[in-house]
Amino acid sequence: MVGNPLATNARSPLLLISPFFLWGTAMVAMKGVIPDTTPLFLAGVRLLPAGILVLLAAVWMGRSQPKTWQGWAWVLAFALVDGALFQGFLAVGLMRTGAGLGSVMIDSQPLAVALMARWLFGEQVGPLGWIGLAIGLLGISLIGLPDEWVFSLFSGHPDWLQDSASIAVLLQGGEWLMLLAALSMAIGTVMIRYVCRHADPVSATGWHMVIGGLPLFWLSWQCEVTQFQNLTGGDWLAMAYATVMGSAVAYAVFFYLASEGNLTSLSALTFLTPVFALVFGSLFLQEQLSFLQWGGVGLTLVSIYLINQRDQLRARLRQLLDAPEKAGAGAEPSSPE
Repeated sequence: MVGNPLATNARSPLLLISPFFLWGTAMVAMKGVIPDTTPLFLAGVRLLPAGILVLLAAVWMGRSQPKTWQGWAWVLAFALVDGALFQGFLAVGLMRTGAGLGSVMIDSQPLAVALMARWLFGEQVGPLGWIGLAIGLLGISLIGLPDEWVFSLFSGHPDWLQDSASIAVLLQGGEWLMLLAALSMAIGTVMIRYVCRHADPVSATGWHMVIGGLPLFWLSWQCEVTQFQNLTGGDWLAMAYATVMGSAVAYAVFFYLASEGNLTSLSALTFLTPVFALVFGSLFLQEQLSFLQWGGVGLTLVSIYLINQRDQLRARLRQLLDAPEKAGAGAEPSSPE
């Protein structure tokens, strides 16, 4: 049996960051293709072929396949939530948003993951973790909300809160679909712990992509037209990148790490995805960032540092607080003259 290359590098910083880099750049690739295709077809292409590649890799790695009805039931539920629903909401919502903005809205999900992981698995978030999550949500809000809305909040006159037309424009832009995609991904991230009790995480990831892609292709066949007639050679290359790197590789690595490590810390790294999407969207799609959005990027990076280094930071803070007490206790009383 071939050894598992992931197991020996599970804590590698590059491995930890790789799914989020691949997701962010895949968002840019998908956004560039959408004008020439249809969303459900694109979502299906991103899932089903990638799932086949993951299953082939699982066989090569000697991974076991689901064998019990409980295992297949969890894989089926996983496929519905994190496969069909997540990719469907993502692709349709991406039609109405930019790649960077869409990625920002999706990556509001770490707070939901933290709450569910705390409730279901007893994972400790801690004060620094919650502060980091709050800073991260503030950061993606600065990136995702219109600048005039943010300035109106600081001025104390947020008229758009009472303006139903402004809210309607925001919702029509696809942001609510991206939030549904975020919730689907958050539930899927938590579900992997239950899936892995009955099935191998890499094999389950492959099967959930194959099964999740089938309803997307069926809906595309029923509801969409000219799915591939207008695609160019560059479009096919972009779709291949989104499928192989943005799905097969990224999902296999992410859900392997989710099955092994702390869900809150891992999920917090998804704040990196919009950073990559915004940078590469600016480079290749001319999606420009405002001053506030760059500030949001900075806050996002701060939040990732706080969440993922919270244990080390807490230990250092405790040492600093204990140092004066130890110094005082260690001082010997001066002898009388």
